[in-house]
Amino acid sequence: MKLIIKNKSELPIYEQIEQQLKAQILDGELTENEQLPSIRQLARDLKISIITITRVYNDLSDEGFLISMAGKGYFVAPRNNELLRERMLYEMEEGFGRAVENGRNAGLSNEEILDAFKQFMEG
Repeated sequence: MKLIIKNKSELPIYEQIEQQLKAQILDGELTENEQLPSIRQLARDLKISIITITRVYNDLSDEGFLISMAGKGYFVAPRNNELLRERMLYEMEEGFGRAVENGRNAGLSNEEILDAFKQFMEG
């Protein structure tokens, strides 16, 4: 498991870690039932607060990416493809919402926004 924290990123540290862990789970780099480092160990390795890692692990558990086993730690959850699909669809829709808002703020018409999206998909 490799995590990179960028201090100059607009995203908070916990979101950077969450996104990277999700990507590694979805890409199969972290496999089903694989144990993650303990909260304390990962906090020590990344030189960040235990509270931050606790939030990351709890958020990913709530989203169905991790499971917690009392006294044993956190593990990659068995793949629930429908749950993962719904989560990714939700994140895609959030991204669309931000993109449309940015386009409207730039004074673009709906047609111009759609054209930009089509160009993005093709290129």
